[in-house]
This record gives sequence, structure tokens and C-alpha cells, in this order.
Amino acid sequence: MKKHAGAEKKRVKRSLGSASSTTRDSGSDAPPRKQGVKKDVFQLFAEKVRDNKGLESRWAVMEEARVEYFRGKDFVSFMKNHPECKEILEEDKDLDAEDIANVLLGKNLLVRCDRVTKTLRPGKKKLSTWPAHLEIFRDDQGFSETDAFFAWTFEKRHPLWQTLLSFFWPVLTLAICLFPVYPHRCKLIVLYSCAGILLMILSLLFVRAVAFGAMWILLGKRVWFFPNILAEEATLKELFRFWPKKDEEEPPKWTSRLFYTVVAVVVVMLLRRHAPDEAARARYQRRMSNIIDDVLEWSPKLALSGLMENQPPVNITEAANNSSDAAGPGHTEEAELDETQAEEEAEDSGPTRI
Repeated sequence: MKKHAGAEKKRVKRSLGSASSTTRDSGSDAPPRKQGVKKDVFQLFAEKVRDNKGLESRWAVMEEARVEYFRGKDFVSFMKNHPECKEILEEDKDLDAEDIANVLLGKNLLVRCDRVTKTLRPGKKKLSTWPAHLEIFRDDQGFSETDAFFAWTFEKRHPLWQTLLSFFWPVLTLAICLFPVYPHRCKLIVLYSCAGILLMILSLLFVRAVAFGAMWILLGKRVWFFPNILAEEATLKELFRFWPKKDEEEPPKWTSRLFYTVVAVVVVMLLRRHAPDEAARARYQRRMSNIIDDVLEWSPKLALSGLMENQPPVNITEAANNSSDAAGPGHTEEAELDETQAEEEAEDSGPTRI
């Protein structure tokens, strides 16, 4: 009996061991757990580099599309000054700038382009540093530092402030359309604020032009203070940069400077001779004041009251006759009976003369 019980125990252990091994084997044969789709590290690298302000870039037109592009030499210097950007590449972080750029070109995250205008304009010593028009470089799509431009091909992510600004513009447009119904005090604030900003902008442009003309005539230098104030594509920091760029063009001839000096003197003399007198200035100021007052004093109530006053007077008798004709003969007889009764009551209630 003891031997039979021992054999049974060995048989149970053997069956449990084979079951556990079978379960282990079936677990090893099970398919691995599905992993999430991992984004390309070079795509992340390109987005990070494009958002970084350290890489100088510009906007241009390439084949009827606006693209953001940079120069090859600027990319190399950027990678030398910002080696921390390579950490996102993981095992490829040891690649140099040229190899990284070639990988981006191979993944169609970049495209090499070339300037459209390759000839010097009259009076220029060299080609433009940042051309406004580009075309795809057909010969080779490899990376190069010498006079090579590269445009981003993917759409840039919009920051939060741009999203908020896109919501703010329709609200601002609606507020401008509702300006006539503003209270009088709000109208004054908006009017003088806009007039002050406009006067500041015009004064800045005038002083800038006068300074350029004076230095061009006297010194033969082309000096534009606030050089990017009229630029279409410029960041806020570049827009209000005060110091001008270095003049790379040839100095003007003395005959041109003398000619424009004479033209400037003649224009100033004509403006002084034909300037309006005090009476004309007062008339113009009074006319403009009347226009501004009309805009500020307009209100919906005044407009509606003016419309009501301009309407033609209504003939009450004709209106009553038209309404009685529309009501029918039965209604007309009842109306006449009511009028007769009203007249009799008025005669009875009136004062009697002695």
C-alpha cells in the first residue's frame, strides 16, 4: 500500500511538471505585446531644429509656394553651437552635420534649392544673401555648404499664440464693425488711440527717409535706420531692430548726389511757396472737425428719429376710408351709426347759452 501511494505521488508530480512546462512553452509561443507606433527620430529632430531660433532662416517663393529655408553654412555652424539637439537622434547622435542633412534630404524632410536670379543687378557687387525667389536644384540633392539653400518640406506646428490670434481676429473685426454704436467716450478713446498710432508711424517713416536722404547726399552712405520696419517677413525682434545693415553697394556718384540735392531744394521751395494760408488751414480744420463730429455723435436713436421725421405725413381720413372700404358695407353702416350717436351725445353734453 505504501509503494502504491508513493507511485501515485510521483505520477501527480510528473503530470504537474509536464503541465507547467507546456504552459511555459505556450507562453513563449504567444505573440509579443503590440507596441505603439514610434515617431521617426529624424522627424522629431527636424521639428526641433526648425523651432529653434538659433538657426537663421527666411521665407521665399518657390514654384508658387511659400517656403522657409536656410543656408548650408548656417546649418553647420548651428550644429556646432547646439550639440544638445543631437541627443534626440539616440544611436545616430554621433553623426556630423553633413550626414544628418543628407539623411533629412533622403527622408524628404528637406529639399535643396537654388536662387532663380543668378546675375548681378546694376550697381551690385554680389548676389543677394537671402534671395526672395527660389527653385529646386535639379542637378544634385546632396548637402553642401557653399552657396546652397535648403527648404523645409513639412508643415510647421502652430504655437498656441497663433491659435489664440486666429480666434481673436474675427472678434476684432466684429468690434470694428460695431464702432458706430459705441458710447461716446469709447469712440473718443478709439479715435485718439488710432490717430496717435498712425501719427507715430508716419513720423517714424518721415524721419527715417530724411535721415537717409541727408546721409546719402552729404556722405554718400546708404543708411536706413529700422531697416526691417517695412519688411513683409520678419520676426518682432527683427522688425524693430534700430541699427542698419552694412552698406555693400558702390558709393553713388557725385553728379547723382548733386542732382538730387537740387531736386530736394526745388521741392522744398515749391512747397513753401504754395503752402496754404491761415484761412485755408482753418477752413480745412473746421471741415475735418465737422466730419469727425458727425462720426462721433452718430447713434442709432438719432438715425431712427431722423428716418421717422423724413417720412411723409399720413392722411388719417384717407386711411379710415381705405380701412372701411376693405371692411365691407355692413361695417360701414355700423361706423356711420356710431358717428351719429357720438355727435348727438356731444350736443347734449355741451354748454347751453342764455
